Amino acid sequence: MSGGEVGGVAGLVVAVSWAVLVGFLAVALARLASTLRRTTELVAGITEQAVPLLGEASDALRSAHTQLDRVDTITADVAEVTANASALSSTVASTFGGPLVKVAAFGYGVRRAVGLQAGGAGKVLPGQPPAARRGRRRNRSKD
Repeated sequence: MSGGEVGGVAGLVVAVSWAVLVGFLAVALARLASTLRRTTELVAGITEQAVPLLGEASDALRSAHTQLDRVDTITADVAEVTANASALSSTVASTFGGPLVKVAAFGYGVRRAVGLQAGGAGKVLPGQPPAARRGRRRNRSKD
């Protein structure tokens, strides 16, 4: 083999290698183009489905906001009614509570006085311990 033949074989090997490399790159670029085309179609499909969903979500959010405004109004009204009921119960308690307690205390005093006048010395009145228990309490010894 002469120097010209070796250079020709080397050039042929380089040319074949280069052709194989270009072929692999062409196949890779074709597959990449196909993948990008499918990805574009997928994104377009998702966009077509997502836009109506976003519109529906926005409508639902507006509706929920309207309902919350209504609930806020109802809560404020309930708080006002509660405050009015509390004020009314305080007024009724202060107006009728004091005199009713006085009447009940007077009635209890009258019953007790009548019971004591009627000879109920041995009679046990409400709120008093029986005589036997009273005696035991007074006469307890510490031994």
